[in-house]
Amino acid sequence: MPSRFPGKTVEELVEKTLSWVAGEVHEFLQGTSMKEHFLGLIDWVEQFPMSKIDFRWGKPVFGSYHFPWGGNAGYIMPMPSTVGTKINYVVYMHMPKKGLEIIETKASHVFRPFTFDCLNVKS
Repeated sequence: MPSRFPGKTVEELVEKTLSWVAGEVHEFLQGTSMKEHFLGLIDWVEQFPMSKIDFRWGKPVFGSYHFPWGGNAGYIMPMPSTVGTKINYVVYMHMPKKGLEIIETKASHVFRPFTFDCLNVKS
């Protein structure tokens, strides 16, 4: 599989000027930072309803889209909740500690830590 930046080969990126590459990156990022992109992302995620999966041992109570991330930048992944609670989404946040501290301080009324109680599982 060739190494590619969307629509560009590594060879092309290496051969072009830095300003040309920067322009291509800028153009690509403009398309991914628009409201429509995020709405489309949500629609895409909702195509995978964990609550509809049947493993023959009962419906799952939690499904994660976590993937290993080796970079320094973080990512946020909204995941539809699999249980009929007041929680509509589980929002997985993999980010630097300082970013999480800001969210806990400024948005604790929106986000709360994920605990076993969120799953509504009877013991």
